[in-house]
This record gives sequence, structure tokens and C-alpha cells, in this order.
Amino acid sequence: MSSKLILVTLFKCLFVIFYGVIGCFGMLLELITHGPRKFFHRKQRHSRPECMNDPALGEHGFLSLKKAGIRIHYVAAGDEDKPLMLLVHGFPECWYIWRHQIRAFKNDYRVVAIDLRGYGESETPNGVLNYTSKIIIDDIKEVVFELGYTSCVLVAHDWGGVIAWRVAMEYPELVDKLVVANAAYPERMKQHLMSHLSQFRKSWFMFFFQIPYLSEMMIQANDYGFLEDCFYGKSRNPADMCTSDDMEAMKYAFSQKGNVTATLNYYRASSKTKPMKSKNVSCPTLLIWGEKDDVLEVEMARGTEKYVENIRLEVIEDAGHFVTQDNPVEVNRLINEFLKGQQ
Repeated sequence: MSSKLILVTLFKCLFVIFYGVIGCFGMLLELITHGPRKFFHRKQRHSRPECMNDPALGEHGFLSLKKAGIRIHYVAAGDEDKPLMLLVHGFPECWYIWRHQIRAFKNDYRVVAIDLRGYGESETPNGVLNYTSKIIIDDIKEVVFELGYTSCVLVAHDWGGVIAWRVAMEYPELVDKLVVANAAYPERMKQHLMSHLSQFRKSWFMFFFQIPYLSEMMIQANDYGFLEDCFYGKSRNPADMCTSDDMEAMKYAFSQKGNVTATLNYYRASSKTKPMKSKNVSCPTLLIWGEKDDVLEVEMARGTEKYVENIRLEVIEDAGHFVTQDNPVEVNRLINEFLKGQQ
């Protein structure tokens, strides 16, 4: 092992320990403040909230991926003879994050929003190495084929965006057009993370999530209060972007057996495996960024044109990390213009 690799490994370990200690103090404070009963309470959610069964959002179904050996849950709307628009969510989300986009594009596309493996009602394989980037992008490829298509308009957010970048690199024939929201091109994200201390501090959760049991406990505490912290952030208006019914949908998705650990395994797998080699992206690409993102700085979106031959960057001032919910009207307008070739 080289001295550089030893130093990097030691550096990562120190950060994991540091944020582990902070996490312990934080949860101890929560436990004292709210009391054990509320801290450990989790509502049993055995069936979908009514909002997830809204006919306007389409029909639920499952795909059996033969290569992966798992079942993927999806919701589809629009005629099957129309082009495929595949929607891929991020963390800590599920297919329901795309409810505004499903309604907006189902007249022109066969819109399919999936639950990634380990999320929502999709199957949840055990083990960190079942959540590597290579495995996930192969899931996406198989999903497209199982739906009866050979290519798609790929729309993705957050972790889904990271996956979408990789799909466009590894399987360019699979992506007609690419729309990514608040997820930087992998090489650009790495550069920004390593050169900006402010972003490094904001990425604390990537280190904390490496800690088994403790990070699971943090997410589940106070009946998945972590999700409320995410979707009801300080810069957001809950009534505008996420209703109590919407929150129940997110909590239902996260409360399925094994899902919390599975979703964290995306982060754990990325730190335990060698990064995939980055390649230039050739398909037309729209990169949307909520400027008020308190997790990923907008600066990492700029400079992506070095790696993407045909890219359009749009920054939405009054939106945060969850841009598809924060300002769905503007997001849908930008996507619509991009797909129709308007500038």
C-alpha cells in the first residue's frame, strides 16, 4: 500500500470517528430532549398512503430483472407507444419525488418512475457490495429493456443523478437526452470537494453514513424525523413543497424492511470500491441546480461543460437541493423547453 493511499485512508477514518462522536452527542441530546418513548417510536406503515395510489400518477408495477435477480417497483403513466422518460430518484427519496413531473409529461411520454434497489417497494439485497455504481447502472439498463425500449430520456436527481451520469458514460446508446438535477458530474464533484473546505464540511454526512447502526438509528429516530429535517429544511416552505401526506409517502417508502441500511449502503459501497473511470458525455444534457442547495454547492455545477459536449446549465434561485419539489413549475418548464429543442 502506497504512503498516499495510507494517508487518504487514515484521513477518512479520522473523519468517520469525528462525525461519529458528533452524531452520538447529537442523538444523546435528542434522546434527552424528547425522551426515550418519542425518540425510539416508529409508526407502523403497512400500506401505501392514499396519495401514492392517485390514478393521475399512473399504475404500480414490478419488473423482474433477470441479470440482477431482483424485482424493481415502478409507477408508469402515459401511452406505451410513446417515447420512454425514465425518472430516477436520489437519497432519501423514492419514486414519489417525481409526482409533479409525472403529471406534466405523461401526455407526451411513457413516464416511468422507479424505486431504486433498496428503496421503497423494490427488492432490498443484503450486503454493501450489492450497491456499487456498476451494479446500479446495470439495473437501469435492464429496466429500460424490460420496459420494452432500447433508449430513453433519462431524468434524475441527487444519487439518481450520479447514476445517470454513469449510465450516459457507459451506455451512451441508452440515453437520448439527459436531465440531471442537483448532482454534479462525478469528476467535477471530486475536484470541488477536494479544493473547497466549505463543500467538504457540507459533505459531513458522507462520512457519518459509513458508521453502521449509529447512522441507521439517526435516520429512524423520532419516527424518521431525519426525513422531516431534509424536506422541511430551514430555507423551504413546507406547505409549498411537501405536505403532511407527501411526508407520509416518504416515510412509508423508508420504513420498508431493510431499506434504511440499503439506502446507506450506496454511500458505503462508494467508499469501499474503486471509482469508475469518468468519460465524456455526448448526449444533449440539461443540468438543473437549486441555488439554495445546502448540501451541494452550485459552483460544482459550473465547469461541467469540460466533460459534456452539449450541455445547458440552469440555476433556479428560489429552490434548494430538492429542486423538483421546491419549484416544480420552473423545473418542468425547463425540461419541456430542453426536450423540444428551445433555448
